[in-house]
Amino acid sequence: MTVENFAKLSGFEVITMPTPENEIRGAYVGDLLSWVMGKAGEGNLWITIMTNVNTVAVAMLREISAIVLAEGVDIDKEVIEAASAKGVNVLRTPLASYEAATKIATII
Repeated sequence: MTVENFAKLSGFEVITMPTPENEIRGAYVGDLLSWVMGKAGEGNLWITIMTNVNTVAVAMLREISAIVLAEGVDIDKEVIEAASAKGVNVLRTPLASYEAATKIATII
């Protein structure tokens, strides 16, 4: 499933979607960037509450399909611009990480 199709089915808010054709191959939940760098898989949706520019770098490094911001967290304009420029999709949901993960599991 593509990120674009997932966004439509999930109802998650699209913050930026420069690469809507990215294929989703699973999901990963984590907020410790070094842990995500070593554990998240290519093509995963990454559920996190982290919104600094380093999340964009980690998403690029691990070839994440999209960052999913949980709990409705705010994200700075500069981080959105960096994600757009680097081809990193960012979605947002008001759901907690666990609830977001269970919703994702029912869709993908």
